Amino acid sequence: MKIHIFGASGSGVTTLGLALAEKTGYPYFDADQFFWEKSNPPFTIRRDAEERNALLHQQLAENENWILGGSIVQWGDSFPPLFDLTVFLLIPHDVRIARLKQREFERYGDIIFTDELRNKQYQDFIIWASGYDDNTTISPGGRGMGRTLQVHREWIKKLNNGFLEISGDTTVKQRLDFILNSIKHF
Repeated sequence: MKIHIFGASGSGVTTLGLALAEKTGYPYFDADQFFWEKSNPPFTIRRDAEERNALLHQQLAENENWILGGSIVQWGDSFPPLFDLTVFLLIPHDVRIARLKQREFERYGDIIFTDELRNKQYQDFIIWASGYDDNTTISPGGRGMGRTLQVHREWIKKLNNGFLEISGDTTVKQRLDFILNSIKHF
C-alpha cells in the first residue's frame, strides 16, 4: 500500500504519518526532507527540483509499501500515479495557526523572538502559512500561487486513486481509525 498524506502546514500530516507508520510498519517519508537541504537555521535552502524528485523516487522505489507526507502538488505529474490512497487533512485556520506557533516555539525556543533574523523568518513563515485558507500564499520566488487550499482542491480533481478527506479538528486516533478502516477496502 502506497499512501500519500497532505494538507496545509500545521494540519497534522507528519503526526498522522508517523502514527500510521508505527501502526502499519510502513516507512514514512517527509517531503520536507527532500525539498530542503540541511542547513542552520533549517528550512532555508531549497534543493534543486530535479535532484529532489530523483531522490524521492529512489527512496519510494526501494519499498513495497510506504507513507509519504507533505504537499508535493507542484512537484510534477510522476508521483500521483504511484499512490494507492491519498489522504487530505483540512482543519480550521485558527487551530492550525495556533499549532504552528506552538510547534515553532517548541522546536526553536526564544530565539524566534529574540534574534532579529530568526524572528523575521518566524513571522514570514506564519504569514505564509496563514495565506493557505484565503489563497493569498505566493510560491517561493513569487512564481505564482503557492500552497493554498485552492491549489490543493485543483490537484485533488486530477487524482485517479483512492481518496479520503478528513476535515475538522479530529484526534490522531480518529484520523488513524478512519484511514485503517478505509485500507481494509483495498
